[in-house]
Amino acid sequence: MNQLAIADIPVSEVAPEFEGPSRWHADLELQFELVERGCRLARNRHSGPLYVQKPFYPEGRDLAHVYLLHPPGGLVSGDRLDIRVRVDAGARALVTTTGAGRVYRARSDGLLQSQNTVLQVAAGASLEWLPLENIAYPGANGAMYTRVDLARGAHFAGWEITSLGLPARDETFASGRLQQRLEIFREGIPLLVESLCVDGCALSPANSPILSAGAGLQRLPVNGLFVLGPFERAPETELLEQCREQMAAHDKHGLAGITLVSEMLVVRALGRCAFEVRALFGELWELLRPALLQREACAPRIWRT
Repeated sequence: MNQLAIADIPVSEVAPEFEGPSRWHADLELQFELVERGCRLARNRHSGPLYVQKPFYPEGRDLAHVYLLHPPGGLVSGDRLDIRVRVDAGARALVTTTGAGRVYRARSDGLLQSQNTVLQVAAGASLEWLPLENIAYPGANGAMYTRVDLARGAHFAGWEITSLGLPARDETFASGRLQQRLEIFREGIPLLVESLCVDGCALSPANSPILSAGAGLQRLPVNGLFVLGPFERAPETELLEQCREQMAAHDKHGLAGITLVSEMLVVRALGRCAFEVRALFGELWELLRPALLQREACAPRIWRT
């Protein structure tokens, strides 16, 4: 991977530009590097209400755990979050969030509520991007773009979990719009591109089958995507069978499947509750992390609070 500065990849290359003034723009740049004493958070620059306080080292000095803090707790019309993370050669980092991300009901002006994330991982480095779930409120107008750039020999594990509407309140995503896109590249070559566009205004069976169709969301409001890799060698069959056993236990709450795509393991899940999908992904992460990173799982402490 070319050793670009974090700011050298403008968000405009990841997400299209949208008209309308930003109401609250927050920006965060993180850079991890490997030094003699271990993995160090070498750069921590932020503007607006988005930041991290300090890295934690529950697994030892060679892998940093970092918690993203966003005090507003969500996005309203016109808000934009830009996140750039770079992990330099040989460094290892795990990034999560302190709470669920929320895309609130849009105001009448309909300005976009967006989060744009650029993740760069150098040779011999690893990044685990494991945020808590996102909640798209009825009437939201959200867009979430994530681009991952990997060098050869880099490893990545990351998930996105999204609740459409507020299932606990029986509030469906019957209005509003949400766009999600994930792109993973290795040395400029795409390994995985996933895109989802949900238009709540068209979610009645008469207008769109996306909620009810067998190839759609099957009337399950929570969807999740978990990717790990690249794997130089395909994971052992026994390990995949263990994963499928875990997913079979999830079937009473929803649906899940695992496939190997371009050296990336891809897990897709549908469910009724974001906590249940996140719990499933956590169990799969514990199983698969040793095969990907050659180290046992160590859950961030914030997940237990």
